[in-house]
Amino acid sequence: MKIACPKEIKTLENRVGITPIGTKELVNAGHKVFIQRDAGLGSGFSNAEYIQAGAEIMDTAKETYEKGELIVKVKEPLEAEYELIKSHHVVFTYFHFASSQQLIDSMLKSGSTCIAYETITDKNGGLPLLVPMSQIAGRLSILEGIRFLTKPFGGLGILPGGIPGLKPAKITILGAGMVGTEAAKVAAGLDADVTLIDVNASRLLYLSEILPKNVKTLFSNDRNLKEIIPQTDLLIGSVLIPGEEAPKLVTNDMVKSMKKGSVIVDVAIDQGGCVESSVKTTFEEPTFEKFGVIHYCVSNMPGAVSRSATLALTQVTLPYVMQMAKIGYKKFAEINPGFAKGVNISEGKVVQKEILPH
Repeated sequence: MKIACPKEIKTLENRVGITPIGTKELVNAGHKVFIQRDAGLGSGFSNAEYIQAGAEIMDTAKETYEKGELIVKVKEPLEAEYELIKSHHVVFTYFHFASSQQLIDSMLKSGSTCIAYETITDKNGGLPLLVPMSQIAGRLSILEGIRFLTKPFGGLGILPGGIPGLKPAKITILGAGMVGTEAAKVAAGLDADVTLIDVNASRLLYLSEILPKNVKTLFSNDRNLKEIIPQTDLLIGSVLIPGEEAPKLVTNDMVKSMKKGSVIVDVAIDQGGCVESSVKTTFEEPTFEKFGVIHYCVSNMPGAVSRSATLALTQVTLPYVMQMAKIGYKKFAEINPGFAKGVNISEGKVVQKEILPH
């Protein structure tokens, strides 16, 4: 099979869909790999490394797409890439369709097949291709949130863990999945006053037993949110319903109740965000102020640590690429129900209705 990996064009997105090691495995299996020039530089992989691994280097995105049957990316195609995607292409990447009707319409128009990392499941119902990026995003959410809490960035000027005789910052985390759990670990390590909120009582019970004692748990309902959000210095939004648009749990009125200079990091922004006032931002302009509250809504947070993120991501995506290249995505979907859930659009037709915006 012909496998192509274009250079990501999202603002300051430095991850790459295939590493030189992955390239070598695919070439050794008899496949042809085409890498756009400089696609790996942001993750520390040179063109020479790809050539040594057996790839052919393409000078432009157009040439890269033209060569490929299976297109392996990291982020969803942007408008400039829409016309490059054709009906014979199988595109394997993070799509997050529920947050963009334009993306859905464009992929349907192309007649292509779109397989989304974020909706593939394992035998236990987990999200194996989302886990490593969720772990990274969860940890980064606290680091970024603390940065913007400092006064030079417009924040309250609060030290997260305080010092003896001084109260720590109050950090509230919405969602006790992978992102929320990793965020809680980092926040706890900084000695902050942490509250982890979720609707899953058994999950909260489990986490209350394994996380440090400065992490409290709270059941998610409107009353509890209205009570705790005004006290919150840093709010992390990490609510996820796989494949669907994130629910707007935090209303504008709740945001208005927060202190001026407090910070919101909406990690759920890839799926539309779980805070009503959130809109997507980029690494070039990562924050905006609304109702006196700093919002950080970068939709590709793991790209900040591109080397680590690329290595973590490609470790879990490569086996799927190998199988698709070997037997085709249709046969793979027939024998692997978890992979089949990743097939959001097949040959220009919606397969997973959950991806449609509500």
